[in-house]
Amino acid sequence: MEDCIFCKIIKGEIPSKKIYEDELVYVFEDIAPTAPIHYLAIPKQHISKLDEINEDNSAVIAHIYEVISKLANELNLKDGFRVVSNCGEQAGQSVFHIHFHILAGRPLQWPAG
Repeated sequence: MEDCIFCKIIKGEIPSKKIYEDELVYVFEDIAPTAPIHYLAIPKQHISKLDEINEDNSAVIAHIYEVISKLANELNLKDGFRVVSNCGEQAGQSVFHIHFHILAGRPLQWPAG
């Protein structure tokens, strides 16, 4: 997608603080963190929303969760972490490239925070 900010980040057209990258996934620091650790994990393949996951692209989503687990272990997030993904405007999705917020480093409240 030409106008997708996350696609531009993946291409290096917009700078980011990379945490991890492989052939399928890119993880970087959120520019407006809400926790001491606040990363975004995104597929390199453009998938707009969670409701677009299907048998053709679900393997990349599984891989994202494998990467999140690997990073949680490497970062020693033994006290816990949260993974959040919003689907649609009413749920708070503001960038329509599926992404997973990885939050840690402080007590997290539910339903917000």
